[in-house]
Amino acid sequence: LFFISSANSVKNDRQVRERVAVAIMEDVENGIHVTHESEVRKPLIQQRELAKAKESSSDGQGSLWMVLLSTGVAVCGSFEFGSCIGYSAPTQAGITKDIGLSLSQYSIFASILTTGGMVGAVTSGHLSDYIGRKGAMRISAVVCIIGWLAIYFAKDTFLLCLGRLFTGYGIGVISYVVPVFIAEIAPKNLRGGLTSLNQLLLVGGNSVAFIIGTLVSWHALVLVGVLPCLVLLLGLVFIPESPRWLAKVEHQKESISALQKLRGKDADITQETAEIQECIENLQTLPRAGFQDLFQSRYIRSVIVSVGLMVFQQTGGINGVGFYASQIFVSAGFSSGNLGTILMGCIQVPITIVGAILMDRSGRIPLLMVSASGSSVGCFITGISFYLKASLNLSVGQGIYMDWVPTLALSGILVYLGSYSIGMGAVPWVMMSEIFPLNIKGVGGSLVTLVSWFGSWAVSYAFNFLMSWSSAGTFFLFSAAGAATLLFVARVVPETKGHSLEEIQESLTSSK
Repeated sequence: LFFISSANSVKNDRQVRERVAVAIMEDVENGIHVTHESEVRKPLIQQRELAKAKESSSDGQGSLWMVLLSTGVAVCGSFEFGSCIGYSAPTQAGITKDIGLSLSQYSIFASILTTGGMVGAVTSGHLSDYIGRKGAMRISAVVCIIGWLAIYFAKDTFLLCLGRLFTGYGIGVISYVVPVFIAEIAPKNLRGGLTSLNQLLLVGGNSVAFIIGTLVSWHALVLVGVLPCLVLLLGLVFIPESPRWLAKVEHQKESISALQKLRGKDADITQETAEIQECIENLQTLPRAGFQDLFQSRYIRSVIVSVGLMVFQQTGGINGVGFYASQIFVSAGFSSGNLGTILMGCIQVPITIVGAILMDRSGRIPLLMVSASGSSVGCFITGISFYLKASLNLSVGQGIYMDWVPTLALSGILVYLGSYSIGMGAVPWVMMSEIFPLNIKGVGGSLVTLVSWFGSWAVSYAFNFLMSWSSAGTFFLFSAAGAATLLFVARVVPETKGHSLEEIQESLTSSK
């Protein structure tokens, strides 16, 4: 062993001396005087460490703080989205008393948000394509501030509804541009998790508006909506524009600069820049996309996947459950809906966080499958509770079974909401931002966002009529929609985890 070790030591030492000699010869040829081997060995070690450092920075982690800062600024818009949706729930008593609104007038005030959202959805794609992702977010923040101020100073129904319409338009734009911006700036290994923060902050804004709204007046609650807009406007000054949008509008130097800022000054962005540029060059050979182009064979799968996910997201009943949660619990047999509503608020945020963490680990498809399965089961349990309640009311001896019905309904709703929060809430928005090529992302994203807002309006409008028809039947329908979602995801939806945007889009557009 001693002789073998000695031989290896001599061999290694000879190899080191040969490398040192080569380095010395190179330095001499370059006019550098070296007096001792140690002067070469030390730089060689330093060079090796520098190479390792460059390798680690080139994987997209070298400037993660800038990506996180940019994402944090963008999701202020998502928080604004949630606060706008949640504003009408705790303020109904105060507004109707101070302004003198009837029930029908307040219903118009609450629902006109979705009308503004649909208008914002129609214009969001063209707006963000024309003035950039940052420009669209800036416009939406300003419009929302104007809307909030109109609500704050309202003395009659007209100004109140006008303000609500403006905030609806603003969040209609936000609902499209925020996930698209995050997807375009994030490294591919973090894109799913970062994009799902859109849903997390939306849920957070909704919960904050509801909780604070029970403690302060409807005038003071306006500040909860104005503050994230101000933070968004300020933060946009310090973050870069989407490199992919800059490349699309032929601002090549600005695109490279923005990408370098996002990945780190020492990061190697050559490959990513080449992929983006190749994609842009391919898109430039295509004519300007219009709405009718979405139905071409090369784009139809992207449309089917994104629109289908949004349809199933809404037909699962989330807006019916969210808008009328208190009424559901009272109908199930609770004296009030406070307990159920508080529990719903408590589980949404932590489960959405879990979904964001799992997005880039387990992938999009597993999350959708688990979410759709749980949502279907939760609605089925709730439907069973209402069916039992109706059956027991018709029977002569109700016994102790009647006491189980409210608990069963609450359990079903919590299972449904928790399952929805882990996947169906965030994943459709993530995939919408991933699967459309740049040349049709504007018009495609507008269509998908419009479908989402229309579905939100349709379900929230029809929910009371469905419950009047049959409470149990309503939730059985929602359960069936969850089961149909499973089939759609299994047969149609592709996995996008770990792939660059260009790879995803090439795969979808090349498949017929």
